[in-house]
Amino acid sequence: MDTTLRDGEQTSGVSFTDTEKLSVAKVLLESVGVDRIEIASARVSEGEFEAARRIMGWAAEQNFLNRVEILGFVDGKVSLDWIDRAGGKVINLLCKGSYKHVTQQLRKTPEEHLADIQRSVDYAEELGIAVNVYLEDWSNGMRSSKDYVFQMVEELKKMNIQRIMLPDTLGILDPDETYEFCKEMIERFPDVQFDFHAHNDYDLAIANVFHAIKAGIRCVHTTVNGLGERAGNAPLSSVIATIKDHLKMATRVNESRLNRVSKLVETFSGIRIPTNKPLIGEFVFTQCSGVHADGDNKNNLYFNDLLPERFGRTRTYALGKTSGKANIKANLEEMGIELAPEALKMVTGRIIELGDRKETVTAEDLPYIVADVLQERIEQKILINNYSLSHAMGLKPSATVSIQVQGKNYEATASGDGQYDAFVNALKVIYKKLKKPFPKLVDYSVTIPPGGKTDALVETVIIWELEREFKTRGLDLDQTAAAIKATVRMLNLLEHTNA
Repeated sequence: MDTTLRDGEQTSGVSFTDTEKLSVAKVLLESVGVDRIEIASARVSEGEFEAARRIMGWAAEQNFLNRVEILGFVDGKVSLDWIDRAGGKVINLLCKGSYKHVTQQLRKTPEEHLADIQRSVDYAEELGIAVNVYLEDWSNGMRSSKDYVFQMVEELKKMNIQRIMLPDTLGILDPDETYEFCKEMIERFPDVQFDFHAHNDYDLAIANVFHAIKAGIRCVHTTVNGLGERAGNAPLSSVIATIKDHLKMATRVNESRLNRVSKLVETFSGIRIPTNKPLIGEFVFTQCSGVHADGDNKNNLYFNDLLPERFGRTRTYALGKTSGKANIKANLEEMGIELAPEALKMVTGRIIELGDRKETVTAEDLPYIVADVLQERIEQKILINNYSLSHAMGLKPSATVSIQVQGKNYEATASGDGQYDAFVNALKVIYKKLKKPFPKLVDYSVTIPPGGKTDALVETVIIWELEREFKTRGLDLDQTAAAIKATVRMLNLLEHTNA
């Protein structure tokens, strides 16, 4: 059962609209194929009621009413009337699973609490609403008041209740305890259908789910992306992969749709998925090391059972300072680009250089880098020694430039309408002294590779005119630096043409 649409709203700052809830419910039940979903807490708000009403209307049309559940409370008729008005047909009744909770929070005896539960179950039967029971704080109950837990289940199994759900409400269990407690419940009550509901306070939710299933539990609760109060719940994607690969068991969940629902919930919740989150993180199917790419290329040496295609993903090879030729070659082949060994070596060197200044070079950057590197095959007769650009409020930008022409150094300072304009004016001063022609700038365009990343490379293409039009390009993380590279390239082209 997935509880994203109930537990997810207990995450600070998350509140799904009714339309968002309906969209997620449809994807979970129709596309992903989870068995059941819990969509709301009764009595919360009018917005919650409207969302529940809309989902129930759709579920009725799809014959899914028995798969859509709502959390309710032992509060006489209040929760049940709320669920009935919304069109719900299943209540998950929140009861107390530890002696401490029943006596200190409710301030009742176990017998009084059971009598209240019986009245709720009887009223649910009148309304035609099926009942499941949450034994809230069950894990603490098993630690400190096991006799109370057993008393509760003995009495609950006499009532018209479909399932009893065993929550680790405060996320306190370790895997050994989970196995022991779940096994004890199943062996003592073999005719009761139990669910296990894990919380992730110690980052053990997946391990606890694994051991609950090993103990014999056949329904576990999840949330998309692990959303939930405090540290969250067991992530749906990780649970499904663990069940299939480690427990060798089958579910009805469509693995290839897990990434889709994860992205949908990320968008609606505003809670970003960590880039290294197993199965659904941006970079979990990205190989960074050139050694890994080389091994994959030879015989899939760095593959495991978590093939990205299972989850609607693709494997990628990162470009950066740890890239080898195998990484870069794989990315180029994906884009239909083939380079000679010498050119591939030059491109690899440039990507490593860029990787030292930028965490990741994207595949979208690659065509720009290739074009930039291949242009540099021209011998550099004019070099930039250094330059200084300044821009102060109320003053025109200025530039001091030192260049090397045929082995000799020249320096000049100039101002301009912008920092790049000042740089060009300083070059013009030098070229005037050298009596060398300097072309006219005809057009100037800046392009950022697609993807919208703030650390993207910038390609500057400049069209020049000197007897004829020609263009040069420069690539850098900084727009002005990219324009300066394009300008130096222009100067070298002229030097070769006039040689």
